[in-house]
Amino acid sequence: MSILIIFNNKDPEPWKKVLSKKIVTTSIEIYPNVKDVAAVDFVICWKPEKDILKKFPNIKVIQSVGASIDHITNSQTIAENIIITRMVDMKLSIDMWEFLLTVVLMQLKNTKRYVQQQEKRIWDQKEYKSIENTTITILGLGSIGGYVAKKFADLGFTVKGWSNSKKEISGVKSFNGVDAFDSCLSQSDVLINLLPLTDETRDIINRNTLRRLATDAIFINVGRGEHLVEEDLIELLDTNKLAGAFLDVFRTEPLLKEHPFWKHPKIQITPHVASLTNVESAANKIVENYKRFLDNRELLNRVSLHKGY
Repeated sequence: MSILIIFNNKDPEPWKKVLSKKIVTTSIEIYPNVKDVAAVDFVICWKPEKDILKKFPNIKVIQSVGASIDHITNSQTIAENIIITRMVDMKLSIDMWEFLLTVVLMQLKNTKRYVQQQEKRIWDQKEYKSIENTTITILGLGSIGGYVAKKFADLGFTVKGWSNSKKEISGVKSFNGVDAFDSCLSQSDVLINLLPLTDETRDIINRNTLRRLATDAIFINVGRGEHLVEEDLIELLDTNKLAGAFLDVFRTEPLLKEHPFWKHPKIQITPHVASLTNVESAANKIVENYKRFLDNRELLNRVSLHKGY
């Protein structure tokens, strides 16, 4: 038995260091330095290279170190008998909430505009929006989305949320299913995407979706880049249907230097930093799941391969 860390675009060494202190009875290796591929039964993954898991015939568990699994399922063929789990960590929810609160308030209070004006020494006041007259719609009411929705509602925002199944969240008007999607979007001042990436949600943020929002709305994407039809967003920004967009995730990461998003005056970009997995906190979740695996108990945060979440 051995644990293998397979990371792409993430340093695995801190993870091995922390996990080795917590799991002392099992070998923990970092790909590609593997002594015996047949011994690997528990894999910890982040954006693995295409079909890399085929090299290990006895995998029983794949543990994602992110809140989603699409970064694994998009590049791997996973047998039905393999358990795949995702990272559910309260710190991820808290960090996402703090990030989104910062972004929303910056947009409401015209912070970007004034930074640009300062560079040109322009003194020009602009009317701002307030919490009490701002409607936020959140797509995706899972562990992170539900937490974020509740926190915005607690501050006094009008909050709506859309998900596959009905959710009961205090202060949040919940919509569910395809038939309720358009109604949820209507008259939204801020649209925040926190959906998982599935076949059904791919390209869900498109021209038709964004046109349902209130005039002068803003769009914030912290879900996945594949949710957004990029050309449609640019079109609606250029025709002044949308006031702006804040993007933290992209179809290709890092974002290509020639991509039009970089220079668009109504788009702000961050490099996929809205909610970063904390090594120490996440390691505790991994250790718990590994113990459950050894004891033949149900693993935490198991994901349905059919649903994708």
